[in-house]
Amino acid sequence: MPGPRRVVFALPTDVHLLDVAGPAQAFSMAAELGAGYDLVFVGDAETTRSRQGLGVTAGTEWPLLTERDLVVVPGWFVGQRGDGSDEGRPVRSKLARHLGEAVGEHHRGGGEVASVCAGAFALAAVGVLDGRRATTHHALQASLARWHPTVTVVPDVLYVSDGLVHTSAGISSGIDLALHLIARDHGPALAARVARGLVVPMRRNGTAPQQSVMLQHRDHMSDLVHRAQDVLDAEFGAQLSLADLARRLAVSERTLTRAFVASTGVTPHRYQTALRIEQARVLLASGWSQAAVATEVGLGDARSLRRLLADSTAS
Repeated sequence: MPGPRRVVFALPTDVHLLDVAGPAQAFSMAAELGAGYDLVFVGDAETTRSRQGLGVTAGTEWPLLTERDLVVVPGWFVGQRGDGSDEGRPVRSKLARHLGEAVGEHHRGGGEVASVCAGAFALAAVGVLDGRRATTHHALQASLARWHPTVTVVPDVLYVSDGLVHTSAGISSGIDLALHLIARDHGPALAARVARGLVVPMRRNGTAPQQSVMLQHRDHMSDLVHRAQDVLDAEFGAQLSLADLARRLAVSERTLTRAFVASTGVTPHRYQTALRIEQARVLLASGWSQAAVATEVGLGDARSLRRLLADSTAS
C-alpha cells in the first residue's frame, strides 16, 4: 500500500494564521481518524512572521514529493483597508521565490496544488493558474483578473477545483476546500466526521450554501437516530435493509422508522438514498465513470445510477 499522502504548506511572509491553521487542522483531524495524511510546513526561515504577530515555526528544506502529494499556499495580508483589499495595486507574491518555483515544479510534474485567499497570486505568479478557472478573496478578485488576464476568475464562490489545481476564497473557505478534498480522497462519511469535529458545515461543492445530507439532518437530540445515521453514513453503499439496521440497533423496525422520521423528516431509506446521490455527484465531478460510481455507491450498474439521478433532479 502507498504511504501517507503529504500535505505541504508553503508559508509566505505575513501569512494569515487561519489560512494555515484551518485547513491544517482539517487534514490533521482526518489523519487522526485514519486518513493517510502527513503534514509538512516549509518557510523561507525557521520562523515565518504571521500578520497576527505569532511566529510559525517550520522547516526550510523543500521535501521530496511525489504526484500523490498536495502543496497548499496560504494567503497573506495585502492591503491597508479594513477589508484587506489592494486598492487597485498589483498584488505581489510574498512567497519566497525558491518556494514559489518549487510549487510550480510540483505542479508541472503532475502534482496537486491549492491556495487559500491571496495564495492564488503566488500560484498565478509561477504560471500554475494560466488558462484555468480560479478564485480568491472577494476583495482581491478584480486584481487577480486585472494582473493575470490568462486566469478565468470565478467570483462569489467558496472554492474552485480545476483539475489538480484548487483555489479558495479566503480565511474559513480554506476549511471548506480541505473538507472537499478529504471527501474526495476518503469519502463523505469521514469528511463529515471532521466537519462535525470542527463544528463547521460540510458543503457539497464550492457554490452550494447548503449543508451536506449528513449534517442537514443532525440537528436533533435522539441518540437512537444518531446511532442509525452513524451506520448509514459509513455504509450507505452497502445493501443494508431496514430490518438489518433495526437489528443492529436492537429495536424494532417500527420504532426505528418512527424515531427517524420524527427527528429528521425522512425515512432511513430516503436518507440512505440521499447519501448515495450526494456521493455519486461528488465522484462524477471528480472524473469517475458512471459504472464505477454505481458500484461505489451500491447501485449495481450505470443505468440504475442514471435513473436515480434523473429522479432526484425531477423531484
